[in-house]
Amino acid sequence: MKNKNIGFGITGSFCTFHRILPVMEELAKENQVYPVLSPAAREWDTRFFKASEFRAAVEGICQRGSITTVVQAEPIGPKKMFDIMVIAPCTGNTLAKLALGITDTPVLMAAKAHLRGGRPLVLAVSTNDALGAASRNIGELLCRRDVFFVPFAQDDPVKKPRSMVALLERIPDTLEKALEGEQIQPIISPEPSLR
Repeated sequence: MKNKNIGFGITGSFCTFHRILPVMEELAKENQVYPVLSPAAREWDTRFFKASEFRAAVEGICQRGSITTVVQAEPIGPKKMFDIMVIAPCTGNTLAKLALGITDTPVLMAAKAHLRGGRPLVLAVSTNDALGAASRNIGELLCRRDVFFVPFAQDDPVKKPRSMVALLERIPDTLEKALEGEQIQPIISPEPSLR
């Protein structure tokens, strides 16, 4: 995949942040990557990253500032800013709001604005209740036109039997397929996902 404008939405599954940075780097080598940060990704210091350090890493990789407000995200659709958008990680909270059409964060507004132009949106699930309450939202989004999923798998079936996380290294392949209008298969991966 080369010379594409890629929106990269980041929501608050903080334990996956260290794994999305190399993917973002790979994509940014031959494409323009535009980071879109949820308030949690932008503001919260965690045991995984200080918010300011994570934002600096993302903006350094992308060589541009992040979209961090709903107002900044709204023109994405009318201006057709992205060829494709990915939300990685995509939390259970974000899945629920996408399924219900709620656009109260920059990432959600960016996704809504992007989809209105009939362009592909790729979701990289990361939630402790994918096989619980979030399953209905995953099912709803699987039925939506122009919405695609990065393959995902259970990350700890014994200690967290309802938890599933996307195979983040499969994001580039999933984006390529989605640009062709195809869902990469299998969606539910037999290989375990590592947080």
